[in-house]
Amino acid sequence: MNDQVRVGVIGVGYLGRFHAEKYAAMAEAELVGLVDVDIARANDLAAKLGTKGYKDYNQLIGKVDAVSIVVPTAAHYEVSRAFLENDTDVLIEKPITSRLEEADELIELAESRGLLIQVGHLERFNPAVTALDGIVKQPMFIESHRLSTFKARGTDVSVVLDLMIHDIDIILNFVKSAVTSIHAAGISVISDHVDIANARLEFANGCVANVTASRISAKDQRKIRLFQKDGYISVDFANREITIIRPDGSAAEGVIPGMQINQLCFTKADALQDEIKSFLRAVRLRRVPEVTGQMGRDALKIALSIMDQIRVETSRRGIQ
Repeated sequence: MNDQVRVGVIGVGYLGRFHAEKYAAMAEAELVGLVDVDIARANDLAAKLGTKGYKDYNQLIGKVDAVSIVVPTAAHYEVSRAFLENDTDVLIEKPITSRLEEADELIELAESRGLLIQVGHLERFNPAVTALDGIVKQPMFIESHRLSTFKARGTDVSVVLDLMIHDIDIILNFVKSAVTSIHAAGISVISDHVDIANARLEFANGCVANVTASRISAKDQRKIRLFQKDGYISVDFANREITIIRPDGSAAEGVIPGMQINQLCFTKADALQDEIKSFLRAVRLRRVPEVTGQMGRDALKIALSIMDQIRVETSRRGIQ
């Protein structure tokens, strides 16, 4: 393969537009084309970025080495399979698919053809998350809150697949242990899908995670707190702050006696740019992506289990 990776973007709505702009600005990428069912939208953005617009993704097959798939979740499987069957690496926006069986088929197809699947769990590239590498060690209790003001985009799926899945992926990456039990609750308030949800995840190693997501909050909030044997770690994504509290053997003084409090600030960064650069490196060097298809599948499995529990509980309440 040449130094430049021939790329395309399938779906140039709100998020897909940003994918296209990132690729267009990268020397290691040649943006071959943009696809959207709204051909006027595809052509308009293509003209601004110096590439071509297409209405049918099949028109890009054979012309690209890799694609970003930024279509509605229900179409992830169909579009991804078409490109994998034609020897094209794929970056699939989260969640990887709507169903586990679809994710399994894509992973098996990619492996059989020596191709790469990277899943767009963007928070893995958040500087706060990367800063915790080496700091988070076997957490035993985790609490996360991802609250957002209402936005119409994303309401084609449950808040579990829209927002909570970010924290599910981060937590699975930190804990690295099998989930043994899930307890969940949620309700639909504005959309046709669940808009606020809470889940308690219990892991084989004893860790417990309490995860809350809402898209009907009065204000945005993204926080995660982790408790482990050597201290407590709190991350405020919105204010770009990390607080680390650890025992230091000092005299019984201070806000928390015998504990040292360190506050760190992480700089604002472009997580999407870092994600796409990571994907292009994986494509060029033929190495395992930082967020593999299997990782995306693992997060999807937990998310779907949470949604199943919420449906069962909602149905039970409806019967009473």
